[in-house]
Amino acid sequence: MLAYSPPKYLKVKSAIMEQLDAGDLEPHAALPSERELMQSYDVSRITVRKAIEELEQEGLVYKIQGKGTFVAGEYKKQNLISITSCTEDVRKQGMIPTRKVLFSEVIDADRKRQDRLMLTETDKVFRMARIYYADGEPLNHTTVYLPYKFFPGIETYDFSKFSLYGVLEEDYGVKITRAERTLEAVIAYEEICRYLDVHNGVPLILFNCITYGEIRGREYPIENFKCYYRSDKFKFYIDQVRTTKFDK
Repeated sequence: MLAYSPPKYLKVKSAIMEQLDAGDLEPHAALPSERELMQSYDVSRITVRKAIEELEQEGLVYKIQGKGTFVAGEYKKQNLISITSCTEDVRKQGMIPTRKVLFSEVIDADRKRQDRLMLTETDKVFRMARIYYADGEPLNHTTVYLPYKFFPGIETYDFSKFSLYGVLEEDYGVKITRAERTLEAVIAYEEICRYLDVHNGVPLILFNCITYGEIRGREYPIENFKCYYRSDKFKFYIDQVRTTKFDK
């Protein structure tokens, strides 16, 4: 039986990743040129480009036209435990948040929204899609649904300027209490690629969420959203605390 021989580009990719993991290459430092990598690893230009392409798709390096390839900086981070708005998360990173509304409308609640938001067949929802930016760079694409019976007139707000959670709390008197989230890795499809300025097939982080809030002393599901995050621009973390002793 013949021994498995990995593709040559993986040799180059793995070597660069080892340097990144070891901290030998500082954030925003330039990688060796294609010619230098070809000579160092005795491979073709096509092989080098394939290795760099995968590193770029994984968010480890980035290219500047006419200047070369550079080491990516630190990811922006969000705590999965806390409930925060995307606007708050971007500001915590010292960056300027902006939003673009793709559409907003009041429509009949479909079966999925009836189930997730505890609505009836006659209820309506406010549906909106937005792209969030950090310092002008697309960060995520979010589609949100709200039970319209709790938020009449919400379609009149310009949510390219306002924080949704801020409006819910300040103008509608909702106290946001908790959220149920699921997280999964998905492959970007054509429409999302166009919105987030990524290559087709790049991995994204997909959130599905039901948010709960207190209205007139009772808790209701007040939001259902689906959000695609660029995996090369954002990292999520969980602070874990041990409360009991380990068994021997």
